[in-house]
Amino acid sequence: MGQLPDRVRDFATYLQGLNARLDQRAGWCGVFWQRDPEGMRACLDGSEVPPWDVVEALLKDLASATGTEHAEREAARARALHRASARAHDAGPGARALLADRMDVMVRERRYAERRLRELGARLDSAVDEEAADAVRFDLAWVRDDHERATARIAELGARLAELGPTPAGAAVGATAGPEGSVPGARPAPSAPRPAPAKERKRRPRGSARFAGMPVDEPEPGAAPAPVPAAASPKGARFAGAAAEQEAAPAPPPADATAHADVSATVTLLARHRAEGRSGEAHMVLVEAAAGPAAHFPLLAAELTRSGLGADWATLLWEAASLPLDRLVAAADALVAAGRTGDGRQLLRQGMGSPPAEFGAAVHRLDEEGRHHEVRTLLDAYVRGRTPEEAAHTARGAPDRLVPLLLDAAGRVSEDRYWDVVHALRVAGLGPF
Repeated sequence: MGQLPDRVRDFATYLQGLNARLDQRAGWCGVFWQRDPEGMRACLDGSEVPPWDVVEALLKDLASATGTEHAEREAARARALHRASARAHDAGPGARALLADRMDVMVRERRYAERRLRELGARLDSAVDEEAADAVRFDLAWVRDDHERATARIAELGARLAELGPTPAGAAVGATAGPEGSVPGARPAPSAPRPAPAKERKRRPRGSARFAGMPVDEPEPGAAPAPVPAAASPKGARFAGAAAEQEAAPAPPPADATAHADVSATVTLLARHRAEGRSGEAHMVLVEAAAGPAAHFPLLAAELTRSGLGADWATLLWEAASLPLDRLVAAADALVAAGRTGDGRQLLRQGMGSPPAEFGAAVHRLDEEGRHHEVRTLLDAYVRGRTPEEAAHTARGAPDRLVPLLLDAAGRVSEDRYWDVVHALRVAGLGPF
C-alpha cells in the first residue's frame, strides 16, 4: 500500500472500509468472495481497479444494511475515488495495451452470452411445461446479468481508452476479438443470499479474468456460434408468435439514398477501427448506430454481414435493447418488415430486461399516448420472457389500466400462462379476482 500512487491507495483504502461493513457471506459481497477471492484481494490491495459494476453491487449491499439514502451519499464518494484510481492506473506504462486486451476479453464474453441467450430463448419457446420453462427463465436471468455486466464493462473500458487519446500510428493495442469465451459478471443476487436451487448444474471455477463469471461449457476455438433456431413468421408484428387477429405493425418508411450512404459510412469506419485494433472506438461506433433511425437497422444488418462483421451486428442489437421502448418496437418492426424476423424477436427479448415497475410505467405512458401496437407487442414479449410474478408487478403503477392489458397478453400466450398471471396478480393484491 505504501508504494501505490496516492489516488490508487485512497480508493483501495475506501474499498477495504466498504468491504468491512458488509456481510462477507451474503449478497453481492458473498458472491464475489465465493467466485473470485483472488480478484477481490487484488482490488482491496490496490493492484487492480474493480469494474464499476462490482463497486455498484457492493453499494447495493450497503443500501440493504444501512438504507438507501446513506448508500446514495456513499456512491458519489465511491465514484469519484474510483475514477481517480482508474486514471492513476491508466497513467502507467502499457496501460493502453492492457485496456485493449481487457476490452477484447469482454467482447468475447458478451458474444458468448449472446449465443447462450439465443439458445435459451429457443428452449423457452419449446418448453413442454411450466416447470421446464421456469428452469429456463432462471438461467435466462443469470445470462441477462452476464450480458449487462459485459456491456457496462465494455463502455467503461472504452471511456478509459478514449481518455488516453488516439492510438499512436502503428502501435499495437491488443488482439482483435477472437472466439467466444466465458460469460462475464457475477450472478444477480438479492440483498440476502439466494437459495442458488437443487436442479442447478455444478460449474467448475475459473479465474482467467477478474470477476470473470459463470464457467459454463465453452465452444472449441474457432467454432461458429450456434445457429438461431428457425421460428415461424409472426402474424402482424407480434414477435412472440401472434394470433391472426393481432394488430398489424405500422409499415416503416422505405430507406432512402441518404440512409444507405449513412450506413455505408458507419460500416466503413467500424471496419477500419477493427482492422487497427481500436476496440474502444469500434464500440462507440456501434453505440451511435444503435441510437439511429429504425429504418437503418435492416441496412446495418445486411451491410455488417456482407462485410464480415456479423459479430458486430449481434453487439449492435444488444446496444439497441436499451432504447426507449417505443423506439425498440420501431426497430424490431423494421427488421421484421425486411424479412429479419429472428432479429426482431431477439431484439424484443433482449429489451425485456427492465425492472417490472420501470417497464410498467413505460408501457402505461405508451398506452396513454394511444400507442396500442407498441403496448401489445411489449406486453406479449414480457409475459413470455419473464416470470408471472414479474409480469404482475408491471401493473403496480396503474392497475386499473394495465391489469386488463396484461391479462389479454397472457391469454394470447396460453391458458396456463393466463391463470399463472391471475394467481400472481392475486398474490400481489392487484386484482379483485
